[in-house]
Amino acid sequence: MRKLRLFAVPLVLAPLAACAETTTGPGHAAGVTGGSTHCGQFDNVDVKAKEYVIQTNEWNATKTQCLSVNETAFAVSEASFSLPAAGPPASYPSIYKGCHWGNCTKGSGLPVQAATMPAVPSHWEVTPSPSGAYDIAYDLWFNKTPTTSGQPNGAELMIWLDHRGDVQPAGSQIATVTIAGAPWDVWKGSMSGWTYIAYVRQTPATSVDLDLRAFTQDAVTRGAVDPASYLIDIEAGFEIWQGGAGLATSAFSAVVGGA
Repeated sequence: MRKLRLFAVPLVLAPLAACAETTTGPGHAAGVTGGSTHCGQFDNVDVKAKEYVIQTNEWNATKTQCLSVNETAFAVSEASFSLPAAGPPASYPSIYKGCHWGNCTKGSGLPVQAATMPAVPSHWEVTPSPSGAYDIAYDLWFNKTPTTSGQPNGAELMIWLDHRGDVQPAGSQIATVTIAGAPWDVWKGSMSGWTYIAYVRQTPATSVDLDLRAFTQDAVTRGAVDPASYLIDIEAGFEIWQGGAGLATSAFSAVVGGA
């Protein structure tokens, strides 16, 4: 599940039962061959012995959305959303490590406290879509305590690699910062129960190697992340407002305490 965003008073969706519609066979989307196809509204797919989970996560729509999945590669093979760019997205198909609303991966190295976070190197390769309205973004969730079974109550930190179709983060732009050799526009806003901060890359990227700790440390200095809070979940995927088919991840990794 996800949160309603880009509203002054967002709503948080209650958990819904998984709606599985899964087939096995060749993938048909860019970057994915073999594997399986998943079209349920809230399907969860364990990959790499549940080191990661890939989720369909269609939290704000009921149209058909299908993902082709093969280990950490996944692609939106079917989607035709048509929501206004000024409102919340239809879905956030994504891969994650950690605990997403109580569903936890194995051996994640999380939770870790923001103040003592080790390096978190992450590699991500993506394929954008030439049409539609979407962002390609990490979503890091912080909680005031080490665990939660619902909406995290600390902060949400997004890292946008690319976006299309007049979408923008919540809140307003407050700064520009250079991290990992690239300039990022920093946006900050207040949600209903948590703080929101987003880093939007000025030059779109389809392949990145980032230390997620660097973004966390910057967010701490801006008062968006409490250093006493805990990082409990690292996600990477596509917030989709319109269209969606063709968006793909060909490789993803995040290692808490990695070099």
